[in-house]
Amino acid sequence: MGAKETVEVTGHLMDTGILSRILDDIRDYGGDYVLDQFEVGHEAHDPSSARITVEADDDESLQRLLMRLQTRGVNPMSLAEASTRPAERDGVLPDGFYATTNLDTRVHIDGAWHDVENPEMDCGLVVDSSTPGLRVRTVPMTDVRTGMRVVVGTAGIRVAVPSRDEVADSFATVGAELAGERPQAVLVRQVADGMRQTRADGKRLLWVVGPGVVNTGAVPALVALVRAGFVDVLFAGNGLATRDIEQALYGTSIGVEVSTQGGDHGHEHRVRALNTIRKAGSIAAAVDEGTVTSGIMHALVTGRKPFVLVGSVRDDAPLPDVHTDVVAGQRAMRAEIRDVGYCLMMAAQLHAVATANILPASVPLVCVDLDPATVTRIVDHGTSRGRGIVTDVGLFLEQLALELVAGYPRG
Repeated sequence: MGAKETVEVTGHLMDTGILSRILDDIRDYGGDYVLDQFEVGHEAHDPSSARITVEADDDESLQRLLMRLQTRGVNPMSLAEASTRPAERDGVLPDGFYATTNLDTRVHIDGAWHDVENPEMDCGLVVDSSTPGLRVRTVPMTDVRTGMRVVVGTAGIRVAVPSRDEVADSFATVGAELAGERPQAVLVRQVADGMRQTRADGKRLLWVVGPGVVNTGAVPALVALVRAGFVDVLFAGNGLATRDIEQALYGTSIGVEVSTQGGDHGHEHRVRALNTIRKAGSIAAAVDEGTVTSGIMHALVTGRKPFVLVGSVRDDAPLPDVHTDVVAGQRAMRAEIRDVGYCLMMAAQLHAVATANILPASVPLVCVDLDPATVTRIVDHGTSRGRGIVTDVGLFLEQLALELVAGYPRG
């Protein structure tokens, strides 16, 4: 006989295809199932529920399967206590550790339920009793330290998937479609409404921006949004900041004149821009001394808005502000996602994926890119409440600025 567990799931199981994916997961992980109970909602807005007995060859296989099912919002029926094991080495989670989702999570331990702090996918759960009141938080593998009390297995863990109403509230009537089937003005207006509501709720607006924003001539639009208070924190790489500063100093992006798309100065302007900032010591220092007088980075510095720049192996002479240690960069990003209520990703595939990895599923995100594959990748990433818009990021930002910024020039 194999190992068994009875699980339950509630939601719009049929029209979203979740039940089918759950059963596929069970088969893919070599398990079997019996559908013990299935109740279909009578009205379109009514949720359905299912109770399933899941079986695997052994307990280790069952635990891995149950962890996979929890990414779909499936929870064990039992109310057992969670189990923990101490980490034996720095940077290494104990065998059988619970691999987290980014869904809202609760852990039953020491006789009580505890909300998990900062839900993040692909981490471990650490129980911390060093301060008054027991805490349970996600910890990335790189930050695990010897002796940490780490949750193992799936017992005593429950997750909650955002309801259809919550998703609808975040995106009005925007569905899972990738723009093109809906007038872009409508999509822009709905995104703007989400941003206004986020600000009204006292939450922060996070932007993840790629160098395409500079190449498409959208710097004035984004600067206007920064100055109007619709950018609270920005994540980017060396490329965005360098091209933005190159345009501020020389009017070019990788040697091409942004305003006319003419001229070709090669990489000379880029390298000179990098050298100028390195000579000043930082972007903020270059702004303060009057060397950089315009652009996105100038607006962030003068508006006292935080930004996190994380580099890559492709960067040549990165700016002084760029994190060249990716683990340090991840930690800096995690430190800035507190109170984030809405995330906009603009032509920034790699940084968008990295940000989606650390954001809780409760944070709505919007990905805008001309590449449908990039948009699909973000929208389908993990359990995020993502929506994608396939369009030119420059045109989108222009329309967004017109929608949100009073007096933004038309034409």
